[in-house]
Amino acid sequence: MQKKSVFFLLVFFSLHITAQNISKDILNKRWDAYWITVPNAPTHDYGVYHFRKSFSIGNVPDSFVVHVSADNRYKLFVNGTMVSLGPGRADLFHWNYETVDITKYLRIGINVISAVVWNFGDYKPEHQISFRTGFILQGETDEEKMVNTNDSWKCIKDSSYSPLQPDLIYCYYVAGPGEKIDYANYPANWQTNEYNDSTWPHAIQIVNGLPKGVLQSDLSWMLLPRPIPQVELTTQRLQKVRLVTGIHLPDAFPSEKNSFTIPPNTSVKILLDNGTLTNAYPVLQFSKGKSAHITLGYAEALYIDEGNNTNWKSQNKKGNRNDVMNKRFVGVKDELTADGNAHTFTSLTWRTYRYLQMEIQTSNEALTIDDLYGIFTGYPFELKSKFITDDKVLEKIFETGWHTARLCAVETYMDCPYYEQLQYVGDTRIQAMVSLYNTGDDRLMRNAITQLDYSRMAEGITLSRYPTANAQEIPTFSLWWIGMLYDYYMYRNDPDFIKKFLPGERQVLQFFSKYQQADGSLYNAPYWEFTDWCDGKGWGSGMAPFGKDGGSAALDLQLLWAYQIAAKLENNLGMIAFANEYNGKAYTLMQTIQKKYWDKSKQLFADTKEKNYFSQHTNTLAILTNTIQGENEKQLAKKIITDTALTQATIYFQYYVNQALRKAGFGNFYLDRLQIWKQNLALGLTTWAETSDINASRSDCHAWGASPNIEFFRTVLGIDTDAPGFDKIKIEPHLGYLKKASGSMPHPKGVIKVNYIINANEKLNATIFIPLETSGIFVWKGKEYILKKGETKLEGL
Repeated sequence: MQKKSVFFLLVFFSLHITAQNISKDILNKRWDAYWITVPNAPTHDYGVYHFRKSFSIGNVPDSFVVHVSADNRYKLFVNGTMVSLGPGRADLFHWNYETVDITKYLRIGINVISAVVWNFGDYKPEHQISFRTGFILQGETDEEKMVNTNDSWKCIKDSSYSPLQPDLIYCYYVAGPGEKIDYANYPANWQTNEYNDSTWPHAIQIVNGLPKGVLQSDLSWMLLPRPIPQVELTTQRLQKVRLVTGIHLPDAFPSEKNSFTIPPNTSVKILLDNGTLTNAYPVLQFSKGKSAHITLGYAEALYIDEGNNTNWKSQNKKGNRNDVMNKRFVGVKDELTADGNAHTFTSLTWRTYRYLQMEIQTSNEALTIDDLYGIFTGYPFELKSKFITDDKVLEKIFETGWHTARLCAVETYMDCPYYEQLQYVGDTRIQAMVSLYNTGDDRLMRNAITQLDYSRMAEGITLSRYPTANAQEIPTFSLWWIGMLYDYYMYRNDPDFIKKFLPGERQVLQFFSKYQQADGSLYNAPYWEFTDWCDGKGWGSGMAPFGKDGGSAALDLQLLWAYQIAAKLENNLGMIAFANEYNGKAYTLMQTIQKKYWDKSKQLFADTKEKNYFSQHTNTLAILTNTIQGENEKQLAKKIITDTALTQATIYFQYYVNQALRKAGFGNFYLDRLQIWKQNLALGLTTWAETSDINASRSDCHAWGASPNIEFFRTVLGIDTDAPGFDKIKIEPHLGYLKKASGSMPHPKGVIKVNYIINANEKLNATIFIPLETSGIFVWKGKEYILKKGETKLEGL
């Protein structure tokens, strides 16, 4: 009789973990449960481990709540069903645990609670902070303490696993290894009641669980409840076969479950297309085929094969992402060796792919592939906004931006899901605003603001990204973090949340003040002063040009904007003394910028004192900071639009360029400035590429390009906050060429709805609905109209 691995991932899509009311003892006292590990297991090295505990109950209780965590990560099972995975990404001083009510998975009699825990050691993702390998589970009350982790638990190291380091074209890949599994050594069915663990050793106790703030002499993880919901897990089938060699496949495969068999001593290669990019746990069910080798590869896109005359790693052109002929597959891989029994493989961590390539080499026994599909995962955002126009391309841009934003948000916001999975401030500010405008869910934004605050260096600035195992400093991103505080303050009704971050805001500005000269201008500001990935003259490594005096207009203007924002926050929430100080510094710096960088002959702000470089970025920031106003502001905005000699902003910094144009009165130009997004669509992308060089972009999924999902509402439909907490609403549409446009978006106190029609007389008919507990104004062609609470109709404007 064949051994058969439990198909536990089939229950992923039905997993919904609700937040629990955690007892004060769990939050504030040392846990009775111990962190445990496997005897003789390495402390920090790569390893995959299984833990089990059998226990008996006479009746299924009304509630059976446990708190669970691990280092690096875990999947938790009850009687063979997966009930939790985590922990949420964090650091050692704020280590997350999940709270799960496992009642519905229990049965009268013997039950088994089990976990797979892994530490990727030196191969771990950059976002993974680690103390040592460990697992902990604590019952909520005395009724659940029978399952507390201690030396009564059984455990084993899974020797079937080894790491598989990806070999990619782009060298900066830090999202973790692939997995190599030899199923001859795999303990099949280890998480089920039927498995015999009598030969497994008992666990070693490391230290008791330690909630953050509780005194204990041992070094340990400082435990905090997970602040965000569990991830979404939804079954997702691959769409079609694009290329196949070595076998004839069933017509319905892979969009429907269809098994097929590969004969002995046969090589097979199958290229599958998901239709869109996704983040998913691949699920492969297979049987028989002893000693067969199976490789699953995952790629965002294929690379144009330029022949053998060039090193393949220099062949980084992708072309149209829909095309597969004459292209090369390069991607992260998992490798499996069959043992002749039935198994279900799923990766420990999710994979990112549009294309999944399966390569199989059978030995002396035929191998049966029973099924192959994915389990989509991501932060459980729900789309609660609508954007409808008479231009379907705009709706496609909105749909693609939403898909991009979803793939760049799991347990944190991420720059990209394939290569880095890191929460960078510059990306995160835009992503958070997409979340507010499209979902109204601010929990991941709150978590991001908080985690970035945790990252602050002794010098005062936040790290550029967090969580991260290795520090990276981009001081300008600390200024954008202050911008995130202001965004939250203006769009969400929770000033107390922002007030607690004002000390951090002050530390960031104190850091920059150390590099300001008497006139306020920065001199030789340290670290990586990133602004945008531009190829313009004087730019390098994403940094705007520096003059011979060590100064940079782009840096001075970013600092100026931060002072202005901080002054508003301090004036309303903090200390008037700081508000006055920042206003004073902002005034001095603005005067310096106007004198130092304004080029009268070109009527532009230069990037340096020498006035030898000019960019959209510097002039955009000049408008946003009110360094130039009135008619001069309008003329400068025109130059930003028309002067192609300026270093052009990429898809990322267009977020700020378009804000500046709207501020200067050119919001109606927005719909004519979507070329880069339309080019992405024309090249077959289903998410937005990292850079404006779409053909050779490293990442095909960067949500810092999803700003249209904000501006379709803020600029086109014109919906914006007009007071802290979004208590007042300002609606000023910029319809451009559109004759019809409508939409809705969530608001802290309800929903905002608008409907616009340009009639036959070129007059506007508008219907607007705002929440009853708010007030608002409508602006059209410079004239203001007071909005009623609820619905307002305006005709013939």
